[in-house]
Amino acid sequence: MSHAIHHADAPVLEVLGLGKSYQLHLQGGVVIEVLRDISLRLNAGQCMAITGPSGAGKSTLLRCLVGNARADSGHIWLSTINGRVDIANANERTLLRARRELIGWVSQFLRAIPRVSTIDIVAEPLLAEGVPAEEARHRAEVLLARLNLPKRLWNLPPATFSGGEQQRVNLARGLICPRPLLLLDEPTASLDLENRDRVITLIQAAKVAGSAVIGIFHDPVVRDAVADHCLKVSPLVSL
Repeated sequence: MSHAIHHADAPVLEVLGLGKSYQLHLQGGVVIEVLRDISLRLNAGQCMAITGPSGAGKSTLLRCLVGNARADSGHIWLSTINGRVDIANANERTLLRARRELIGWVSQFLRAIPRVSTIDIVAEPLLAEGVPAEEARHRAEVLLARLNLPKRLWNLPPATFSGGEQQRVNLARGLICPRPLLLLDEPTASLDLENRDRVITLIQAAKVAGSAVIGIFHDPVVRDAVADHCLKVSPLVSL
């Protein structure tokens, strides 16, 4: 498996017949179907926006794509220069490696590590790839500056930052390493207009670099600026 950006003719991401349900054990074991027969294809350099009302399963779809939620049916084929990996049916070892090497993931919430500085949190993916510490920290500083995070915060743990500041740290960590697939869950939800526009520029740059991007963008300005396609998901009635 390689984390190199994929430039072959095959789609970076191909989802076929994806289904996902949750069993509510505290409510008599009732099964709630969230996603049914979801299929999509996404090529390098393209962005797809997931749309639909609240509760339709948009975030669940992203969590299935990154492997945080395991699909009940279907396939999630992720292409690499060495072949394809089925995220939906991969064993845990393969899944962890895919998350580390192939998928950039920006959720709505930063999982801050206590007492670890912002600069080290952002640089960590580079360090894991063997980038020298000085270079990794420099690249983290450049990205944090582009995201307009005040320099006085760089050496502080982000646990006490505002929501918008934490989101920019989250974005920097998710964007610092080019990945074939970039997943974004409301990446500008906590940002003001200036910082929203900076994030739009970074997403567009990731597309130019060859990443396939799929995300939830509630801000129509962001969606219109970055998305080439839309996939609408609708709420399902539980059986």
